[in-house]
Amino acid sequence: MTNPESPPRSGDYSTQRLSQRYRFTDPNMDLFFLGALGWGPAGGLSAGEAFYVATQIEDGDADSWTRAFEHQGEVLNAQADIWLERGRTLAAGEARLKAFACFRSAWQFVVPGERFAALFHASQKLFDRAMTELGLPAMRFTVPYRGGELPGHFYQASDPSEPTVLVIGGADTCHEDRFLSQGRYYIDRGYSVALVDLPGQGLVQEQGLHWEVEAERPLAAVIDELIARFGVEPRKLALLGMSLGGYFACRAAAHEPRLAAVIATPALPRPDELIAAVAKQEADGATASDAARKNLQVLLWKAGVADWSELVRRWGGVVADPRNVQVPFLSVLGKQEGGVWKKQTEEWHASIPSAKKSFVTLDAETGADAHCQGNNPLRLVQEVDGWLREVFRRS
Repeated sequence: MTNPESPPRSGDYSTQRLSQRYRFTDPNMDLFFLGALGWGPAGGLSAGEAFYVATQIEDGDADSWTRAFEHQGEVLNAQADIWLERGRTLAAGEARLKAFACFRSAWQFVVPGERFAALFHASQKLFDRAMTELGLPAMRFTVPYRGGELPGHFYQASDPSEPTVLVIGGADTCHEDRFLSQGRYYIDRGYSVALVDLPGQGLVQEQGLHWEVEAERPLAAVIDELIARFGVEPRKLALLGMSLGGYFACRAAAHEPRLAAVIATPALPRPDELIAAVAKQEADGATASDAARKNLQVLLWKAGVADWSELVRRWGGVVADPRNVQVPFLSVLGKQEGGVWKKQTEEWHASIPSAKKSFVTLDAETGADAHCQGNNPLRLVQEVDGWLREVFRRS
């Protein structure tokens, strides 16, 4: 039953990532506020902290969002310093990781430029300090690619023979926030974990590296580095792609033979269909809020295009061919996903010839029905971990 205080979204549902309202009327703010809440169990903000920040935000106003999260990050960072001076290193690391989560959220609706970069670099520094203070086995690395570098973190399992999970985000993410949404849970379950930004993610676009149609190429470079530097075994390497990363995962499954398992939430083999639908909505004047406009500016920057018409031209006809997929593949779909996401995930699962393929649908009762399970990341981990244990025959 729909909560009367949280009415369903209105408008074109085909491209939406949330059909339910949680805190904000603005769907972009609501999605990323839900994401901030979802990071809590892995070390992000508590519900109390997140909802306090929300009281400082004007619905749809991007600047108020940034100010509120940045201020809370400053408060938490100062608290971490106090605890560190008192020798309470663990408490300092916990507060520092929360501060990272705040600065990460702060840049979500900031247009490209100095302000975006400053907030982003501040979040990176907080993340690395938190990893040290928490005593987590984080190794920062870079992958040489097309004259630039793709940044990442690697977490070696205590047993190096255990499988590795490579987590790739989508259009709105950086690899550090994937630690909170997924990475930490796999570390706790004994996996090695690799987190990395592909072209167009994080700040990589500052190097002139933008979203790539042939996503298997940068992923191949990442896999090369994981094998050479960390001794990762391809027969024990799984790839998890989230949101637009679901397209990257589909491409890798079709073209990269050095993967033992692939997971997509959701699968997006034809991103041009989604891009065209969003472009049409923009042409019809669908973008109403300041936050939505700024978020779309950031997406165009990540894609390396001037406007939506150019993005439609560049990505027209792009596809991941399901006929090439023999690797074990898990498709995950939250019931709140819009029509484009739902249709493509179902068709992808039905079309791939992999002898070991699975499909998981998560409804409202699971609390994990939002886009990429942002409302309950742990449930996604539990589904993926259970499936990987079968694939790798891991007890």
